[in-house]
Amino acid sequence: MRGRHLFSMSRRRFSVRRLPLLMLAAGLPLGLQAQTAAGAAAEEAAEAPASLGRVLISGHASGVEAGAGESLAPRLLARRRAGTSDVARLLEGLPGVSLAGAGGVSSLPALNGLGGDRVRTQVDGMDLVAACPNHMNSPLSYLDPSQVGSVRVYAGIAPVSLGGDSLGGTIQVQAPEPEFAAPDQPWLSQGRLSGQWRGAGRERGAQLGASLAAEHWVLAYRAASTRRENYRAARDFKPETPGTEGGPPLPGDEVGSSAYLARNQELSLALRHEQHLLLLKAGRQELGFEGFPNQRMDMTSNRSTQLSLRYSLRFEGGELLARLYQQKVAHKMDMGPDRYRYGYGMPMDTEATTRGGLLQATLALGEAARLRLGAEGQSYVLYDWWPAVGGSMGPNAFWNVDDGQRRKRGLFAELEAPLSERWSYQLGLRADSVTTDAGPVQGYDNGLGAIWGHEAAAFNALPRHRSDGLLDAVALLWFQPEPGLLYEIGWARKNRAPSLYQRYPWSTQPMAALMNNFLGDGNGYIGRPDLRPERASTLSLAAQWQDASDPVWSLRAAAHHSEIHDYIDARRCDFGQCGAANPGLREGFVLLQYENQRARIRGLDLQARWRFAESAAWGRLTAGAQLKQLQGRNTARGDGLYNLQPAQLTLSLEQQRGPWQLSAEWVGSAAKRRVSAVRNEMSTAGYALLHLRGAYELGAWRLDFGVENLFNRFHNPAMGGAYLGQGRSMTSAGLPWGTPVPGPGRSAYAALAYSFL
Repeated sequence: MRGRHLFSMSRRRFSVRRLPLLMLAAGLPLGLQAQTAAGAAAEEAAEAPASLGRVLISGHASGVEAGAGESLAPRLLARRRAGTSDVARLLEGLPGVSLAGAGGVSSLPALNGLGGDRVRTQVDGMDLVAACPNHMNSPLSYLDPSQVGSVRVYAGIAPVSLGGDSLGGTIQVQAPEPEFAAPDQPWLSQGRLSGQWRGAGRERGAQLGASLAAEHWVLAYRAASTRRENYRAARDFKPETPGTEGGPPLPGDEVGSSAYLARNQELSLALRHEQHLLLLKAGRQELGFEGFPNQRMDMTSNRSTQLSLRYSLRFEGGELLARLYQQKVAHKMDMGPDRYRYGYGMPMDTEATTRGGLLQATLALGEAARLRLGAEGQSYVLYDWWPAVGGSMGPNAFWNVDDGQRRKRGLFAELEAPLSERWSYQLGLRADSVTTDAGPVQGYDNGLGAIWGHEAAAFNALPRHRSDGLLDAVALLWFQPEPGLLYEIGWARKNRAPSLYQRYPWSTQPMAALMNNFLGDGNGYIGRPDLRPERASTLSLAAQWQDASDPVWSLRAAAHHSEIHDYIDARRCDFGQCGAANPGLREGFVLLQYENQRARIRGLDLQARWRFAESAAWGRLTAGAQLKQLQGRNTARGDGLYNLQPAQLTLSLEQQRGPWQLSAEWVGSAAKRRVSAVRNEMSTAGYALLHLRGAYELGAWRLDFGVENLFNRFHNPAMGGAYLGQGRSMTSAGLPWGTPVPGPGRSAYAALAYSFL
């Protein structure tokens, strides 16, 4: 097809075969050296060295820590905030992390090839759940980057105290901790005002943060607003969109449905007395509009209110932590201005309430051992309906999920302790109970001759209540033979129960099925109430070497292998209204039903840094690199797994001299050829991009600036999904197939911030 050929990029491609030459040209020691994709400099590694766990090995004061996951150093976090309004983009370059395309502030992170609901995502301690059949309101979309104080990622094997009902690992994004005034200081007032402009979509934003503190209390307020128009690709692309007559024309290089408008506010009160800390927060988000170029709908409104309460008590020999939270979401979708609207459009509404709590005690057993005991619970209630608009979409409202309920309860115990001066371990056991249910549904018209009536009646006759028991176990062992060296081996058994959107969407009518898709592949999905929980066995090996006296260089290698039973993949729909041709289609969008199968995922991450020069004239010069390699396969039918990031190499060069920070970053992605045939997943060509970034600090002022995709290279991000941003989005025949979403062309940005006391 013409669209597919146009996006195939028959130009110079990045190939894994060229890796040795590229690394030799970079002049990096030890061959495969790697660093985060954003190019973390040596000084940042010294501040927060890459770590493999949470237990400090006794006997050596090398600074190499075990069990703490991967985190971003403060300087790197500050630098990344300036370049994006999408919190998920802050994770780019961390080992095991890849990002699936979605809306401008709603990228979906995956850990070791497992994304979406398979990752436990904690936003300031709250386990939030996407309340949308397209996962538009993903958990990380409820924060602005200016509200983020720390980021920590546990890819693959996460401690049971941070896991449960997840396979891929855990992401923790935290707001800054409250800062109290000193005992001899009557008041502490702080604030930060910032604004930025980015060339991609002429994006502009502003942020405000202010706090007033005394010795025993802190009152803080944060607000952020950002707006972007459609961004432009590096060159013209004209996808063939059937049935767009009368639709709004777009310039050839404009990527439709990529605009957004987001506002976030948060008010917090912290109270402290001796070893007691109480923190109360209230947050509000209003997303006025967010386009999704790889979905058939746009978000026309998303309003969320979050309340959270955290209490902690430190006592001799331990700590007690308690947390309660609630989120209420009102979400609306329809076709935005770039999609051809015919008839009455198609509004889709969702309302959801999430409530959860945690009680955890950490007890010291001797000098270095720690025992964690805890209980968690969460309740998620979902209403998903599509109002009647007339014609065949009426006279009733269509209920996609009515009174959907997902409740889970969990208990865990976790022990971490040293075996000797060089060996330590962590053992964890966790039991969770997950129940799901949904009420009876109806179609737009439930008459005997209606499109929807028979399927609605069949679904309502099914037993819909399900109860799943999950048992997780984690075993980690660390060995530190000498300062600067750390080795880890880990094994985990992880489980995850199906989500409401995997079990309960019921209609095989193509238009309805196409509206249920949180993967961005353009296909339609039908639920299956009898899905079984996923079960994964994961083995991981990791090693870290660094200069023990002065971290001039470091090298880290990590490998993982997962066997997943009852993996929730998909099969071609061959019943109901799916159509006789659907099972055999080799091209085009198809209708699928979720099904338990088997999968295998393995990967390798290599990172390194090298501070190769330091002088008064040049400052500190650091070179770094990172290589990510990931493979996945559906072993039940011999098919590829959907949306896996192909091999990616990042090389960086950074300079820090006085108030100046400058960096150059080269990112090369291999072509994506291993695809999911059952989904007719599109392949993408390899590409290489060059980014330049800088920052200058002078007193209370900070200026960030940069140019991304300096040479204006056209590219299709491997995990960007299918381009559906313009054309008739309610039918599979109304949009082109074979056209992946294009990435942004050259884009300059600048951000200015002022901190005041």
